[in-house]
Amino acid sequence: MSTANEKQRLLQQRDALRARLESIEADYRRGLDADSKERAVQLENAEVLEGIARVTSEELQQIEQRLEQLISDED
Repeated sequence: MSTANEKQRLLQQRDALRARLESIEADYRRGLDADSKERAVQLENAEVLEGIARVTSEELQQIEQRLEQLISDED
């Protein structure tokens, strides 16, 4: 794979991961529902979202590091 293709692929992945994190953050900002049953489901989902956010952040960090390498190699 050429450097330009790899860079383009990584930029697309980075943008998708950023969008995923923004969606998770928006979900947290909405807060909990007043209905106790719905709130219980939301609390269960919060644990899953927390895990997804952590893994997404780690992957995003790796992609950004690789992009920095590619950019510095261009110089």
